[in-house]
Amino acid sequence: MTTPTGEAQLLSGETWAAFCETLRRSGEQILRPEAPQDAFTRAEGFRYLSRLLRIALEMHVEFADADFPGFFSPSHETAKIGADNPDNLYQYARLNGAHEYRVSGHRGTVAYLSLGTQKGGYETDGKMLQTGFIDADHMQVEADGSFEIILSTKRPEGRGGNWLPMDPATNALVVRQTFLDRKAEKPAQLKIERIGSSSQPAPLDPVRLHNGLQRAAAFVEQTSRIFADWAQGYQAHANALPPADQAVCQAAGGDPNIFYYHTYWSLADDEALVIDVERVPECDFWNVQVNNYWMESLDYRYHRICLNKHSARLREDGGVTLVLSARDPGVPNWLETAGHREGTLCLRWVGAQTPVHPVTRVVKLETLKETV
Repeated sequence: MTTPTGEAQLLSGETWAAFCETLRRSGEQILRPEAPQDAFTRAEGFRYLSRLLRIALEMHVEFADADFPGFFSPSHETAKIGADNPDNLYQYARLNGAHEYRVSGHRGTVAYLSLGTQKGGYETDGKMLQTGFIDADHMQVEADGSFEIILSTKRPEGRGGNWLPMDPATNALVVRQTFLDRKAEKPAQLKIERIGSSSQPAPLDPVRLHNGLQRAAAFVEQTSRIFADWAQGYQAHANALPPADQAVCQAAGGDPNIFYYHTYWSLADDEALVIDVERVPECDFWNVQVNNYWMESLDYRYHRICLNKHSARLREDGGVTLVLSARDPGVPNWLETAGHREGTLCLRWVGAQTPVHPVTRVVKLETLKETV
């Protein structure tokens, strides 16, 4: 018996049925026994799956044509993946390692800008491996702020300028724009085009839609599984903040300039988590952020759940003390739990030559001012 082709499955409705079945099965990640079982966390979990689906459809259906790539944001205020950085503007474009591309635009004034080509995907092998990387410190930028980057498997002969490597399996470009003060800085303006492409894309291909829907559903299931596994692992060192496994972070698509810390936190209403850094290292950027159990940043539009190099107040000795609690304890560098009793947390140093590891402790709010 032969397996129906993609077009036959689409015609019969099997494509849609399989898509819906994978989404149904994704809900099992929210029902895992180690995950919090209260209605609030469950609600956030199922909303999280709906958000992953929005990202997945843009990634694998709407912006999936590597012949005519375009940028979209895979993490933002209402769609979030894997401790998304509230200080970042993320941009993503689909690529094909057999082609060449040009990214052009204007540098803007954003504090940190990096571009990385990647291969793999959460929907396939659970990894997004770096195939090339460049940041603004290593880019040639014209006096007026304009720049151009060529993306290809081989450096173009006879020309200098900016080159971002790919390999034959490269399938994505990820851009991170990191703000110290989002209200005061201008993001880089970027556009991407395939070199040598025709003037306009072909009409919708049924097989391409079939494949895209299957990849989108797999992305929801596999992404939710990956970060549920991470959250489960962090429970073993709750309220501590040890270095994360940097190889695991990089395999999941992390920026090679970043050193990551992840943990799980759980606090009573009368408790605070105190994070002490003896000395903030010299670095391009740093921040700490509070996430829910599903590793989504809490709603930074309305709550103070993130502090960074610009917004945190350092101690006179060059260190910093950060405090997470349900209510304002009246000390500097307070982070809100925003109605959560538990969740995950991330600290990152960007461009630090020598990371300085934080130390944590849980104290009663009534004694907090005596200890910080």
